[in-house]
Amino acid sequence: MPPSTTRPAAEDPRPLTGEPLSLDLLNTRWIDADGPHDLLGTLEGLAVWLRSAGLADQSAADRPTLDALLHTRDALLALVDDQPTTEAASALNDVLAHGSVHHRLGPDGPETHPRAEPPHWLPAWLAAADYLTLLDTAPQRVKGCANPRCVLHYYDTTKNGGRRWCSMAVCGNRAKAASHYARARPRPAPRSAPRAGSAGEEPGAPGTGS
Repeated sequence: MPPSTTRPAAEDPRPLTGEPLSLDLLNTRWIDADGPHDLLGTLEGLAVWLRSAGLADQSAADRPTLDALLHTRDALLALVDDQPTTEAASALNDVLAHGSVHHRLGPDGPETHPRAEPPHWLPAWLAAADYLTLLDTAPQRVKGCANPRCVLHYYDTTKNGGRRWCSMAVCGNRAKAASHYARARPRPAPRSAPRAGSAGEEPGAPGTGS
């Protein structure tokens, strides 16, 4: 039997995964010590995201699917990071117009099946619909990381809604370390007042002999 040539599936390289689908789509962009990254920069990255989101069996990792997701990500970014505008809402509504939920009675009871037209819009439509669910549930818990250099987003599930960081292990600890360094750094000694010039000299002028 010839050896298998199947390549192992690439792992998801993102620092934050598992957020609701709309925010997980936003988190395909991130910044680390090596600079900015975009998982949706290639079709291979799209395949990784579809597997991570549990959508690999519902959509192909092709160019039409990628273009639909990039369009939806831009619309979500405009709504989450900026002041929502009519244009941003219209862009998201354009995505939502591509899909709907089909209800039917199955053998175990009521069933719901999302559909999109064309079918390559399904992952994008699911992400857009998920964002509406978050807004309907608790919009104040949709947050961006408090680190100004971080572009990740999360849904705050803490009891008091006080989460500030995408990850305490990364951005949270960095912020704590920076704050500690700023407090511990010795302050420069105050500069002494300039000594008054001697008699017969103009202030600031070099002394002259008689």
